[in-house]
Amino acid sequence: MKKKIAILGAGAIGGCVCANFSQAGIEHWIIDPWPDVIDVMKKQGLHITSSDGDFRSGPLQAIHLHELAGMPIDYFDIVFLASKAGEAKWLSEFILPYLHPQSMVVVLMNGMMNQDVAKIVGEERTIGCVLELSAESFQAGVIKRKTPPARTWMGLGELNGQRTPRLKEIKNLLHHVATVDITTNIEGAKWTKLVTNAMVLAPFAMLKAESYEALQLPNMRELVFQIGIEAIAVGQALGHQLEGIFGLSDSEMEQEAPVIAEKLVTTLLEHIGKKSQNAVTQDVIKKRRTETPYLNGLIVQHGMTLKIPTPANRAIVEVMRQIEQQMIPANLSNIDVAIALTKSYATT
Repeated sequence: MKKKIAILGAGAIGGCVCANFSQAGIEHWIIDPWPDVIDVMKKQGLHITSSDGDFRSGPLQAIHLHELAGMPIDYFDIVFLASKAGEAKWLSEFILPYLHPQSMVVVLMNGMMNQDVAKIVGEERTIGCVLELSAESFQAGVIKRKTPPARTWMGLGELNGQRTPRLKEIKNLLHHVATVDITTNIEGAKWTKLVTNAMVLAPFAMLKAESYEALQLPNMRELVFQIGIEAIAVGQALGHQLEGIFGLSDSEMEQEAPVIAEKLVTTLLEHIGKKSQNAVTQDVIKKRRTETPYLNGLIVQHGMTLKIPTPANRAIVEVMRQIEQQMIPANLSNIDVAIALTKSYATT
């Protein structure tokens, strides 16, 4: 029997998955809370640009949230939850009535949201995913993909660490989107990606700088790597075993924290390219709330509980708070602001 598949979240990540599924002839519905995005997808579909060339999908089975209640769909067998971390809980509650006992919810997002989703839809329905897919969208229905499928990577895993047949089923679907590996350490893999995101997303966004340019600025490398070292220490205290992602080996994740931090950042930037704006930078430009509380903020929260100092991450959280509240602009001067805050927090 053909599976009923939904992509819940039609942003840059969900849109790329939708486009690749469309190219592969995989029937699915795409659902999103942003009306203009769904309107464009209904009428003309998605336009994806990448180094592989342009792709235009044509009209899609796109659904506004309110429309789902009136559609002849009892349930979905597979839901790819591709939202921002801050939307994960309420979208999980939203889709819950459309799940049956064997439904699968694949968590395609940044942050450590697997457990939050599992508490709502059930651990038995939840599949974790760590992903390296770089894309941006500033116009409804138009996505610039910076890592085409051949340069995109995903890792899938059960929350209990088992290798199950359903992981292979999801892998067979997502292989149209990326190179897909199966891991028995999904939370460790997710924390490894969190370390990388904490070093790259908000720190570069506070400057409104492209990836390569940001890391070359005076004092920026030291700040970025301190963020990573703090994140690694917190993760290890939580019991997360770092896992080789982005094609790196597990043994490379067993080195000293400064070496791991530098290796993760440089590898990611090699993959996404020198001229790249990350997801948090895009949110800053759009004047939207960012995922910083679920990335650097999460590290700070756990650090406080574990009595592990996280002054650099704390500084980034504060700078981004001020940017989001439009107290300060996002520009290069925030390097000095963040460094001053880091020194201040380190002594309190």
